[in-house]
Order: sequence, then structure tokens, then C-alpha cells
Amino acid sequence: MERSILSTEGKKKGKLKLPTQFSMDIRPDIIHRAVTSMQANRRQPYGPARRAGMRHAVDNPGKGRGIARVQRLTQYGNTAAESPNNVGGRRAHPPSPEKILGKKMNRKEKRIARNSALAATADESLVRDRGHSFDDGVSPPLIVDKNIEDVEKTSEAVNIFRNLGIYPDIERVINGKKVRAGKGKMRNRRKRTPVGPLVVLPAGSKGANAFSNIPGVDVKTPTSVTVEDLAPGGDLGRLVVFSVKALNETKEWS
Repeated sequence: MERSILSTEGKKKGKLKLPTQFSMDIRPDIIHRAVTSMQANRRQPYGPARRAGMRHAVDNPGKGRGIARVQRLTQYGNTAAESPNNVGGRRAHPPSPEKILGKKMNRKEKRIARNSALAATADESLVRDRGHSFDDGVSPPLIVDKNIEDVEKTSEAVNIFRNLGIYPDIERVINGKKVRAGKGKMRNRRKRTPVGPLVVLPAGSKGANAFSNIPGVDVKTPTSVTVEDLAPGGDLGRLVVFSVKALNETKEWS
């Protein structure tokens, strides 16, 4: 499998053979399991305080009084307390902070998932089905010469996307930014932004800051790319832009 090496002006400069990972079988089931495992391992333990809802002086008056047999405050007459479903009472079945929320996955399966997600980025139909927009004739993944690593201004990075024919995907991200539905908009995540292209550059590249300023664009190094970067949310087929050096470093993935 080969792809053309492009300049930052969008002109072809030669051809490059893709690493063997791009020829692997695409396994959506393993990719989904790996992404689910990573999301589960980020969850934090949560639950009520150990004595929540039980910090009262209460007494059970017993039966024969024509009232429910629940604990009642000793200081305030018939005010119920502590029992579940009462004002100020404890929860009946609260979540346990000791519960292990993470999910384990074998190292070999994780490696297969990442390589499989990488192979999916070379399938144009999968990339388009995921929702990415780009000009006709563009063959993902895009491979750009070393000049992309030295870009210092965001305006220059935007022009590179225009020259490569993938700026329609940036417009899709900008136009797709919407107010989140539900309680999340009250919890410091009011807006939801669609996922745009992934740019993979070698460590220490100047262009990392320039591209990361563009909405929806993620910038990663070859050693930090995960299956969740290549298939956000478990949906395979992300639009990816590699520099030549970064692509060669992916050959070291085992």
C-alpha cells in the first residue's frame, strides 16, 4: 500500500510505502473494547460519606401509634430521619467508593486494537462514513514533507489544510459546535465540538502549537498515539495527517 508524499502547498513529491500496520485486518470489536477499557480506567471512584444521612439522634417509637415505623428525631417530635426516602435520610443503595470501575485488557489485544485502528485510517470509505469532509482525490492518510514540522503560525497551518484539500473538515467542526444537551452544560462543558483531523508530528516539532489552535484538531507524537486518538469513541476511520518522519516512526510499533 502506497501513498503520495505531499508538500505543504499540496503538490506531490513522490511516493512512500506505508508500514505493515496499515495492511492489518480491521477489527471493530477489538477497537471498541479497547476504547471502552480506556474510558473505564479514567473513571474516579465515587460514593457518599461513610455516615451520610446517619448523623441524627433518633428513636423508633414502635407500632400501635398510627404512624409509619421509621426512626424519628428525638429533639423534634415526629420528624422522620435516617430511613431511606425520608427528608435528610440516607440513600437505600448508594454507590460504593470501593467498587473497581476499571476494565482490564491484554497487552496483545491493545496492540492489535491500535494497529487495526491505524489500518482503518487508510480506508477512504470508512473515513467518509465517520463524517469527515475533504475534497475529491484526497487519499487518507495524508503524508506531508518535513516542512509541516516547522510551521509556527496558526494561519500558516490553516493554509496547509486548504492546500491539502481537508479544510472542509475544519469548516464542519466550526459549524458543528453546539450547546450540549442535558446537565453537562451546567458543569463546565457547555459546548460540544465535533472531532476533526489528527496531526501526528515528531516530538519537539514547532508545528504542534500552530495546529493545536485549530478547532477540532488534535496533535500527537508517534509514541503517544493511542487507539482512542485513531478511533474516538470507538468509531474507526479518523482523518489523519502524518509527517514523513512521524510515519516512519510508526514502523517501530510492534
